[in-house]
Amino acid sequence: MPDKLNLQNIVQIAYYVDNVESAAKKAHETFGTGPFFIYRHIKLREVSYRGSESELDHSSAYAQAGPLMIEFTQQHNDAPSTFSEMFEKGEEGFHHAAIFVDNVSGEMNRLQALGFDTVTHYFTCDGDVEVAFIDTRPVLGHMLEIYKPVEALSKFYDAVARSAQKWDGLELFRYIN
Repeated sequence: MPDKLNLQNIVQIAYYVDNVESAAKKAHETFGTGPFFIYRHIKLREVSYRGSESELDHSSAYAQAGPLMIEFTQQHNDAPSTFSEMFEKGEEGFHHAAIFVDNVSGEMNRLQALGFDTVTHYFTCDGDVEVAFIDTRPVLGHMLEIYKPVEALSKFYDAVARSAQKWDGLELFRYIN
């Protein structure tokens, strides 16, 4: 399907929020979702925003909800990013769906040829995961996050899913780092 968006394998949906702990607590109280793995101030390298060097300081909370991972993300700095491009300070809402791809750079180029720009691109410092946010708002109304399921990321997804299956309702937050 080289000339189409491939959304057949969505693995995560994510919301931009003011505070990841508050959003996770509300999701738990409303839907019973949990436990949440909270990763504060995620360390990144080689961050770019629309092709220019940038910085992104953000935290995320992750939990499993059925077949999908749910993510709540907050940005701590004022640098332009995929998040600040969609939301003003104090706004919250649905931000992106995430899919696994075999080759992030190749998929970025393929999607660019289809008219979808890369907004933010970076590598994580732990696990060395390459991540890109693609502007699919003209078609989908939200961003698309792409990354390759390297071993560290696959293990994290598996751990979050397993923890939801055997969760006893205690210890809502589990902090990473």
